[in-house]
Amino acid sequence: MTLTLYQIDAFTDVLFGGNPAAVIPLQEWISEELMQQLALENNLSETVFFVPSKSDAVDFEIRWFTPAIEINLCGHATLASAYVLFNMLNVEKNIIRFSSKSGILTVKRNNDIIELDFPSWKPKPFETDIALLQQILGVNSIKTVYRYRDILVELENQTAVKNCTPDFTLMKKHFDKMIITAVGDNGAVDATTGQPIDFVSRFFAPGAGIEEDPVTGSAHSQLIPYWSEKLNRSKMFALQLSPRGGKIWCEQISDERVTMSGQAVFYMKGELVVG
Repeated sequence: MTLTLYQIDAFTDVLFGGNPAAVIPLQEWISEELMQQLALENNLSETVFFVPSKSDAVDFEIRWFTPAIEINLCGHATLASAYVLFNMLNVEKNIIRFSSKSGILTVKRNNDIIELDFPSWKPKPFETDIALLQQILGVNSIKTVYRYRDILVELENQTAVKNCTPDFTLMKKHFDKMIITAVGDNGAVDATTGQPIDFVSRFFAPGAGIEEDPVTGSAHSQLIPYWSEKLNRSKMFALQLSPRGGKIWCEQISDERVTMSGQAVFYMKGELVVG
């Protein structure tokens, strides 16, 4: 069996930025075991698979795998899949609907910007051992701790997020996944777009086989409602401060939905011979 693989850098407008995803289009599902083996072999934060849907309500079914596990939602790999469909597989429509383990995900193309309509996962205050968290993150000050799917920790400022050096062994022992975040520095703007920075974040997932994820759409399903309420605004611009970096235009659409938009860059196309 020969499969086509595309590698796309998502949530960036420059090659080697953003979050790389392996995209493998299928005509029908292969075994779950093989999908997991391919994700492990690719050794990227996510490998995504999709097949044409048999339902008139959606266009494709989509699944995402880290090197270790299948996950229920992934933003950057969905953006990468849409980029492949729009630009490599020549889907003529400007709106694609994916069926996923997190429900229906709608993707829209607007020139070189791709908008993802995702669930809004509003986190709630979470009681935990602050001293332990500070030890895990190597920080002296934590403002708040919230949780929805992941632990969300607000730090004192943008610099604290950027300079954080977690103890991943200790983190994995206590928390599978963790978001750290802070409001953007007063007057800070993105160097290439000139866009004022509303909030910043980083995402760690040692329990899923990923120490630091470069740019994380599913984390923004939690960050957008968190910061929309704190900043009292629906539209925001966010940076993920991983070494590769990522840019996300965010909007709180309703209590149930958010959108996150970004760009993507083609890196590679290849063939896999398996089975």
